Amino acid sequence: MVGNLYEELRQDNPKLAWEAEQLGKSYGFYLEYNRARTGREKDWVYMIRISIPGGGPVTREQWRLLDELSERYVTGAGNRPSLRITTRQNIQFHWVRKKDVIEIVRTLAESGLSSLNGCGDNVRNIMACPLASFSDVFDGNQLARNLASYFSLPPGPFVKIFAIDPEAVRDDTRKFKYGTQLLNRKFKIGISSHIRDGETGLLVPDNCVELRTHDLGIAPVVHEEKLQGFQIYIGGGQGEKNGKPTMSAFAKPFAQSSEENLLPILDAIVKVHQSWGDRQNRHWARLKYVVKAQGIDWYRQQVEDIVGFGLDKPYSGHDIGRRHLHHGWLKHPDPSKVNFGAFIENGRLTDHGLNGRSKSMVCFIMDKYPVELRFTPNQDLIFTGLPVEAKEEFWADLQEYGYGSRNGADYSNLRLKSGACVGLNSCRLAYTESEKVEPLIIDQLEKLGWGDMKESIGVTGCERQCFRPATKTIGLIGSGRGRYQFKLLGSESGGFQGVPVLSGDGSLVYLRKVPLERIPGVIDALFHFYTENHQGKEDVGAFLRRIGLTGIIQYLQENPATADLMDPEPVTTSMESKPDLSDQKTLVPA
Repeated sequence: MVGNLYEELRQDNPKLAWEAEQLGKSYGFYLEYNRARTGREKDWVYMIRISIPGGGPVTREQWRLLDELSERYVTGAGNRPSLRITTRQNIQFHWVRKKDVIEIVRTLAESGLSSLNGCGDNVRNIMACPLASFSDVFDGNQLARNLASYFSLPPGPFVKIFAIDPEAVRDDTRKFKYGTQLLNRKFKIGISSHIRDGETGLLVPDNCVELRTHDLGIAPVVHEEKLQGFQIYIGGGQGEKNGKPTMSAFAKPFAQSSEENLLPILDAIVKVHQSWGDRQNRHWARLKYVVKAQGIDWYRQQVEDIVGFGLDKPYSGHDIGRRHLHHGWLKHPDPSKVNFGAFIENGRLTDHGLNGRSKSMVCFIMDKYPVELRFTPNQDLIFTGLPVEAKEEFWADLQEYGYGSRNGADYSNLRLKSGACVGLNSCRLAYTESEKVEPLIIDQLEKLGWGDMKESIGVTGCERQCFRPATKTIGLIGSGRGRYQFKLLGSESGGFQGVPVLSGDGSLVYLRKVPLERIPGVIDALFHFYTENHQGKEDVGAFLRRIGLTGIIQYLQENPATADLMDPEPVTTSMESKPDLSDQKTLVPA
């Protein structure tokens, strides 16, 4: 786990050798380059990702350090410092120079904020509702921190490479055993929760983490306001790869578990994947492909063999709740305090943009008020523990920094519920822009009169789908420079897996490479289709699922505004055509 990374990070060469680059991922950083700069020599930069299990809390002192480091070392395009909240409740530094990587990682690690497990083939940052720590039934936030500790990589090499004070990094003896080859691929865990409805006070399930999009999901089972155990899901994941037989998938119900058996079962689930995930073909290494090839019953038997006891079958139809965004004023269990969820468009904290000076705003609030900070799975943040008597002054302070409006108007419903990944300039994998263009798409849809729609639009720069766009009302996935594929049949609630726009026999795909400038027109047509034909309280996602892909294709083919975009492409090697891959022979024990 050390290799030549120690020496490589201390050399003048602005990039890393391939071996060191691969090692660096497990310690939380990726090698990137300025894609706007052309020429034979690349302008090499680094992304550093800080893990925040459960989204926090982050203290005033820790936030001040994050902000100071970003001001000092994050150059960004146009030398504009920023910080980025992600859909996995991480904090990312972009555009960092190699000479500054060690200082950032070491300084934050010694403050209690670690980049270990930030990237690479290991269990990544474990997600939970940031408000779950206030629950009087189940603290999923604490469970996320406990599991993050258990599945953390050994800290010894981390301490050595970055010259970290060993006293600042806790090394629990009870840990998952990774071995020299780590895992087959990244492994993502999400924990749903139950929260109190702000108006009724009733306990409701909250799926803000979009639990079924993870390799492993943990949902509390609550009866009569008491925790009865957990329902476990396995085999989710949104990432795909063009030209490869890959797929987006929702995790499947796997088993029930008591509290005392939860950790042994989770440990065994990861071990089975470690043994059976395809190490020869990284495109087929994620847990969802083991589940697809071998089946849930087979996987359950492997886990039972490890834990030494039988697993209870999962409940059918267990309600994990809808995607709560946690915006605005939120209840705190202490009646003298209150929480506030702040929308941060696409998670980008910066003082340069059309959404106010969000970066300075957070620093001012954290310095002035006795609050802690938490990060949501929707790339937003929550200030917790604000004294109730300070609400009016707090809101006035936010507005002083331009919070709450864009283009002179209050944030629309459509903007609040939508979002994007970082896209082209900040990600080496992206084909096209996402974070930069998503606000412009929303601008155009607001001008067309759709701002009040309580729907969601998700945009990603490639098919890895980090913002999980296919689970939104309308998903847009980068398929080329300035071009995007539509995925439909998802839902604002986050409860449905969106799919490509396929012909009835699955041989053709429509809306595969729509030019950016035509996207608002296609969405405008779909929204008109909905408003003219929906039934009752049906939302757009439910309407499109009822109509079906064939009906949607026919409507867009007959609509003069979209007809010229409806030339299909043949489906080739991707799993868009849903081939049966259960006879794959590459899945054998490592």
